[in-house]
Amino acid sequence: MTTNHPPSAPRRAPRPAAARVPSAGGGTPAASGAAGGGTRAPRGSARDKLIAAAHATVRKKGYAATTVDEICAVAGVTKGAFFHHFASKEALAVAAAEGWTERARPMFELPPHTKLDDPLGRLLGHIDFRFSMLDGPVEDFTGFVGTMVQEAYATSPAIRAACEASINAYCEALAPDIEAAIARHGISHGVSAMSLARHVQAVLQGAFIMAKTTDDPVIARDSVTHLKRYITMLFGADGAR
Repeated sequence: MTTNHPPSAPRRAPRPAAARVPSAGGGTPAASGAAGGGTRAPRGSARDKLIAAAHATVRKKGYAATTVDEICAVAGVTKGAFFHHFASKEALAVAAAEGWTERARPMFELPPHTKLDDPLGRLLGHIDFRFSMLDGPVEDFTGFVGTMVQEAYATSPAIRAACEASINAYCEALAPDIEAAIARHGISHGVSAMSLARHVQAVLQGAFIMAKTTDDPVIARDSVTHLKRYITMLFGADGAR
C-alpha cells in the first residue's frame, strides 16, 4: 500500500456513502480503555505520538513482536503516559486502527484524479495513485491494519473488529465511484460496486504480503498493474481519461 500512506481509507466527502468518515485530524472517539472519556487528544499530544509509533512499529515488526516499551521509546513518552491514555497494548491497537482510517481520508479528497468528471477515470486514477505509493522500504507502504489483523484476528476480537471496520471503510469509500462508473459505462459481467471495491482491497493487501516475501516493492507494482488491466477490461474500455 508508500511513504507513510495507509492502504485502508474512509470515503471521499463529496460523494455519499454509508460509512462514517472522520475528519483527517478530527475527533474520532478513542478505543475502549483510553482515558479521558474517549475524546481525541490534540495533535502532537502523547496519545497521538503513541498511535503514530504503533503505526510505524507494527508495520515493520508485526503486532506480537512490538512491545509497549518499544512503542513508548519510539513515541518519546513515558510508560506512565502510555497507561494514562490506554489500558493495554490491545486498547492502543484498536485506537491505532481507527487512527489509520483517519489518516487515509486525504487519498480520497486531494489527488488530482479525484476532480475528474468521469467516475471510471477517478477509479483508474485511484489505482494509479496506489501504484505511485509502492516505493521505498516495504514497511513504508504496507498497511497497518492488514499487518495487524493477520496476527490478532483469532486472539483479539476487539482488534479484529477494528481492522474490519478500517478495511471496510476503504471499500465503502471506493464503492461510490465504482457504482457511478457502472451506471455510466456499464460493465461486462454482473459485478456489484462493493464486490469490486473489496477485490481492489484484496489485491492491494495481497500485493503487500507478496512484497514482504521479497522485501521489494516490484512484485506489488506488478500486481497493481494487473489490477488496473483487469478493471479496464471489465468495463470494456481502453482508458477512461
